[in-house]
Amino acid sequence: MGTSQAAGFRGEVGISEAHGDAFSSGDPPASLRASPREFLGVPLRRAFTATGAHLLWRASANRVLPVQERLADGSWLSRLHAGTDGKKRDPVRVRVIAYGLDGIGARAGAEEYRLVTDLLDEERYPAAELAALYCERWEVEPVLAEIKTQQRGPRVVLSSKTPKGVRQQIRAHLLVHHALRSLMFRCAAVRESDPDRLSFTATLREVRRSVTTSPGVFSP
Repeated sequence: MGTSQAAGFRGEVGISEAHGDAFSSGDPPASLRASPREFLGVPLRRAFTATGAHLLWRASANRVLPVQERLADGSWLSRLHAGTDGKKRDPVRVRVIAYGLDGIGARAGAEEYRLVTDLLDEERYPAAELAALYCERWEVEPVLAEIKTQQRGPRVVLSSKTPKGVRQQIRAHLLVHHALRSLMFRCAAVRESDPDRLSFTATLREVRRSVTTSPGVFSP
């Protein structure tokens, strides 16, 4: 989670998996929650927006999103209905952003993505910038892999036998990961490059080597 100036959005941008009601209760006001296509629905939309959070969710290919008003940036206003709203009397207004990514998916050409959001103002929240923000959600899983597989090691079990000890070990892993990522950020700033272009595995290997040969050089 971090602060973003993209799309005119100056609150917290939480690249989290917005799976259920449990997430909505802890969301900070003015946060932007991104979610995959399996969880788009009116009840969750209302639960999240009631906390002050905003949503950016992917729509499945078979979801019908009729065009009510076409906006200047190519997005359009549409409506959602809950599964229990059989007579279509209680719609939720949303904005739909459609775009393609070349070379993604099994089929040749570009695969179309459709994002649904409650951010209806296309001038303040341009479609292209919201689409770029949604791509950040895909970075969550690699980060978890960095901690669970690369840093900790595959099939390595925490050694502590008590809940307190397990929590302590988890905090230690998170602190080390934060320190490694901070080092990568500083190195990227010196080189004026994108931190995403640096290898976490290579950084971990170099830090381990420096700790072994020169104790005290790297301190979280």
